[in-house]
Amino acid sequence: MGCCCATLSKAPAEVTGTYETAVPYYVGKCLPSDEVIVDQWLQKQIEEVERKTPPDPLDQVVQRFKDAIESSAELSMFFGQMFAEVPTNYHKKTPTSRGLVKDYHHMLQIINHVLTKPPEFRDNTTTLTYPITAILTKPMKTIDGYVAFLNPKVNYHMKSILNKWGDFLKSPNSCSVLNTDGWFSAKAIEKMGGNFEDDFICDPSKPHYGFVSWDDFFTRKLQPNARPIAYPDDRRVIVNACESMPFRIEKQVTKHGKFWIKGQPYNLKFMLADDTLAEKFVGGTVYQGLLMLYNYHRWHSPVDGKIVKAFVADGTYYSYPLGNGNEDYNNLPVSDYVQGYLTEVAARAIIFIEADNPYIGLMCFIAVGMLEVSSCEITVKEGQSVKKGQQTGTFHFGGSSHCLIFRPGVELEFDFHGEEPGFNTNSIKINSRIATVPK
Repeated sequence: MGCCCATLSKAPAEVTGTYETAVPYYVGKCLPSDEVIVDQWLQKQIEEVERKTPPDPLDQVVQRFKDAIESSAELSMFFGQMFAEVPTNYHKKTPTSRGLVKDYHHMLQIINHVLTKPPEFRDNTTTLTYPITAILTKPMKTIDGYVAFLNPKVNYHMKSILNKWGDFLKSPNSCSVLNTDGWFSAKAIEKMGGNFEDDFICDPSKPHYGFVSWDDFFTRKLQPNARPIAYPDDRRVIVNACESMPFRIEKQVTKHGKFWIKGQPYNLKFMLADDTLAEKFVGGTVYQGLLMLYNYHRWHSPVDGKIVKAFVADGTYYSYPLGNGNEDYNNLPVSDYVQGYLTEVAARAIIFIEADNPYIGLMCFIAVGMLEVSSCEITVKEGQSVKKGQQTGTFHFGGSSHCLIFRPGVELEFDFHGEEPGFNTNSIKINSRIATVPK
């Protein structure tokens, strides 16, 4: 195997297309749906790395991942093959794009490069805030990539790499993008609701609006009364636990659904990390909502009640379900196709709440992480009483979705505020009514 400072291959022929002509739409609202944008960003990172002479040494966490790959016959095979398995016709506009990331040595050097880069905002067509996903988006969807990113050893090292990036995002150096050309530009403010100063605790008179790091900005707190709690004294009303788009409802949920196939029925055994309480929800209802990058990312209790159990389940970080063939390669990750799958395999926080309303009783909240956005912090403790709308935790740098799970027999009248559950809906504010248990 090559050494950690192996010389990078020259970038392939220039990727065709421009940011201006690319489709300004985000699959999963985290990556541009036009591969040209992803490839142009990736090519730019490669060129920046190649200009460094000598190459930067690998960070310790990246070097340990490299050592793990090269000390395992199994991982050496997976990472040796996945880049070769990317179909040559993957990219309709730029057939050379298969070669942008040559092999896992190349992959590790580019990952190493982006560990000290904060997520940027430039405008609706050029923003690419999930850098490691952009590096892995093609090989992770191959057969060898699918198997590799389910491997516990791989996920252990990916977690270490993401934690390293998370440490940088908590440092003052990550504030470089918190300016009027970046996350406080007019377009970014509009994406975050348009009323940033009224909605969030900040100080526009200070540098970076008073935020001391990217993570501090991302986990921003709401101003008092910015999100009023719907019917605070009515225990029949369940409020939205995350600022999110209504995505999906499934009733009569089974414990052993085949979550890896298209359609992806929910599987309670794996969603709830094989917890003994999973049995109580068999035949019940799952509601799933999707968070976008620009949303408020703290979680609130949907009901008055008591925390019965709360824990974080480690999972996968870059596992993408296999499709029926190469036709699925034209859909970049984090589409509606993977959201159900992620509730079973991704890193996630699981909080069981015994609602004060006996007609709700035991329910469960799951905060589902994915890709770079997998850090879940629970801020309540077992045995603690919570009020509806009270904070229960937060994502760090995002989070993909959340689920509310109810027992069988719980009658629910959902309120989506005029939205039709699906992938292209508008977000419903946190603390708004999401469901009612009828009299």
